[in-house]
Amino acid sequence: MMKEKTYQKEEAFLSPYAMKSAETKGRLRAETPCSMRTEFQRDRDRIIYSKAFLRLKNKTQVFFAPDGDHYMSRLTHTLDVSQIARSIARGLSLNEDLAEAIALGHDIGHTPFGHVGERVLNALCPSGFRHYEQSLRVVDLLEKDGKGLNLTYEVRDGILNHTNSGQPATLEGAAVSLADRIAYINHDIEDAIRAGFLKADELPARSVRVFGETTSSRINTAIRDICETSEGQPFVRMSDEKREALDELRDFMFAHVYEQANKLIQESAERMLRALYTYYTERYEELPSPYLSTSGGDIPRAVCDYLSSMTDRYAINLFQRLFVPQEGCV
Repeated sequence: MMKEKTYQKEEAFLSPYAMKSAETKGRLRAETPCSMRTEFQRDRDRIIYSKAFLRLKNKTQVFFAPDGDHYMSRLTHTLDVSQIARSIARGLSLNEDLAEAIALGHDIGHTPFGHVGERVLNALCPSGFRHYEQSLRVVDLLEKDGKGLNLTYEVRDGILNHTNSGQPATLEGAAVSLADRIAYINHDIEDAIRAGFLKADELPARSVRVFGETTSSRINTAIRDICETSEGQPFVRMSDEKREALDELRDFMFAHVYEQANKLIQESAERMLRALYTYYTERYEELPSPYLSTSGGDIPRAVCDYLSSMTDRYAINLFQRLFVPQEGCV
């Protein structure tokens, strides 16, 4: 069988520190195995064909409704993370299928309007809102009309722990966490320059010296450094020099780009989301299925589940339909 050949290849060629497909801890609910695909390959396919994944194409990464076709969306960012994570996994002889599945699902629960939306829902929801926890909630409960995708333990763990403060249980999860940071910093620089927020010669001189002047050189340098630092080791990390330079670049982006970009949509996004939150907490019976049934009676959580699932465009249209007088109405 094809799956058995994959098992044999992994046993022969993957690092002793890699997560082998045959050694998965399994799913929350037992299922009949596929004769062709490993469990991690099945997880990748389930994520790609999920509704939440498709909606990422119309969710803001940093710049809301930019005037141009080449800005990052949440979907293109996700694909970017997947490619970088696979390159790291390949360089370290880790499980590419697992790294890819985690990367494709890592932002699947993200809000409309980027991190501004996340910040607003976190303030509104009594139990808080964090996109990495929501991503796990999406794949566990909300997809497939409340049935969830029933992913493997390793993919679920990687999704939950993909942020810088997370502690993934697998090296593949650690690779995705680094890939996420490399991806958003470097391509957000491209978008910021394109949007006129930033000039290339304004980047920190040390970071340019360490990583290079172009997006491709910075990403290639980062991947190569991770592979050289982590080769044959039970960890996935950057060298101290590269990590410090990347942290400097990230801090620079927060100070000069992210906060400024967020200000442009903060007021309007907050007004829309607050109005929608109030509307549905008062009229929770209008929430679509399965948001009520999966919330365990927690109305604020059900409303946040619904709002976070929206694309930017859907949220705007819904707000206009509910709160903006329509022509011809009396």
